[in-house]
Amino acid sequence: MSLNRQTFPTRLGVFKVNCKGLTCLLVFTVSVCGSAPGICPAACICASDIVSCTNKNLTRVPGNLYNCMKRLDLSYNRIGILEPDWVPVLSEKLNTLIVNHNSISSIITGSFSTTPNLKYLDLSSNSLKTLSSPVFHELKALEILLLYNNQITQIESLALGGLYKLQKLYLSYNLVSHFPLDLYVGKHKLTDLVLLDISFNRIQAMPIQRLSSVPAKQLSGIYLHGNPFYCDCVLYSILIFWYQRHFSSVVDFKNEYSCLLQSDPRGHNKLPLLHNNVMNCSESTVNSSFQAFGFIHDAQVGERLIVHCDSRFSDTDTQFVWVSPDNTLLEPDRETDNFKVFPNGSLEITDAQLENSGLYSCIAINKKRLLNETIEVRINVSNFTVSRSHAHEAFNTAFTTLAACVASIILVLLYLYLTPCPCQCKAKKKKKKLNQSSAHPSILNSALPQDLPADEKKASTGKRVVFLEPVHEPKQSQNGKVKLFPNDSVITESILKTTRTKSDSDSVNSVFSDTPFMPPA
Repeated sequence: MSLNRQTFPTRLGVFKVNCKGLTCLLVFTVSVCGSAPGICPAACICASDIVSCTNKNLTRVPGNLYNCMKRLDLSYNRIGILEPDWVPVLSEKLNTLIVNHNSISSIITGSFSTTPNLKYLDLSSNSLKTLSSPVFHELKALEILLLYNNQITQIESLALGGLYKLQKLYLSYNLVSHFPLDLYVGKHKLTDLVLLDISFNRIQAMPIQRLSSVPAKQLSGIYLHGNPFYCDCVLYSILIFWYQRHFSSVVDFKNEYSCLLQSDPRGHNKLPLLHNNVMNCSESTVNSSFQAFGFIHDAQVGERLIVHCDSRFSDTDTQFVWVSPDNTLLEPDRETDNFKVFPNGSLEITDAQLENSGLYSCIAINKKRLLNETIEVRINVSNFTVSRSHAHEAFNTAFTTLAACVASIILVLLYLYLTPCPCQCKAKKKKKKLNQSSAHPSILNSALPQDLPADEKKASTGKRVVFLEPVHEPKQSQNGKVKLFPNDSVITESILKTTRTKSDSDSVNSVFSDTPFMPPA
């Protein structure tokens, strides 16, 4: 039997061997897999570069695995903790690792040091509760990570840091209560992440304003259905906006979006979030959300405005054209009036005018992928001078109205509290005159004048009239008396009220005189 000389390349160089049939195959296996034995573990099934050890009740990985394997399936076993040596063989060619339906409750840092070139990692349907950082930092080439159907409640900010090639992350059916915003913004954001399935968790509110800076190619892959959202007009407007843009995350799961009323946190009555006539949201709220995501732009006359075409297809094979409100086609590298379209799809208006207001359409065309997308953007151009004059006019009108109201209130208060009462003033004057008259010597006479009319007599019932008459003294002899009034013509009258209600006939008449009584000689 003759031997055939064969040449095989190895890591150490090229060597020649004489082999024939099965002997040549064994030599080839050793040269490809290095020093690994060519025997498949007893608990596994091996097919070329695939090793399947499923449903074998394993608690650890077999130690005699091929180091040339590319796919390892360890699903439906009893592996509990991932430690640095849980995969005992350095497997640099391993790109797919499946460990779902086990009992994994924790992952220790360094657990993937022997599998640094993984692109697909499936840890779904386990008992993970927290993703601490950094547990995946060795997986620089990882593209797809499956963590759904665990018990994850918290994802630390750096837990997924370093996975810069990660494209798809599945976190559905967990207990996450906060949206992992660090995946899209911040220092450790994942720019290649185009799919995040975080459906059926416990998220009740979304950071809408922070998401406004995320590109459309990433927003279109966020799956949020099945979460117990509170009914909110801002969230509703964003989901409607995504629905109008035909995001599959909303279009394909429209009936799975529901919300809870603030008064019903237990969710006894769930409302369909994306159905008509359910959310009574104002048009201004919806427009403000569109404006936050860059689909409504405001400019002043004469300003320079740049509007970006936020398309889901942003690779180098995508071409962009714009259509103005008057159906003028705007193409890249071709200036039309004061419009210019850049190769990346951005539209520039060098000198905005009032007639430039309207609805613009950006059309993204990817001929290689046979895809296209139309994005509508509204531009509002206003005149600052006219707007400012209208604002001043409105302010002046409001100020005048307010001043008139304040003046009216002051006048009413003055009328109510500062108006003098005629009755009280007259009473005070009468009392003052009475006090002045009582200081003089007088002769009280209660007799009513007989010559008064009947009406005046009737009105004077119950009153006393005092007549103060001058006292005439002899000029030559005053009989030792001091004269108090040098002017004999002073006459004072006063009307005094009395508390006595008897008739004049019952009153006592008295005559007082300060002149000493002198008996006749």
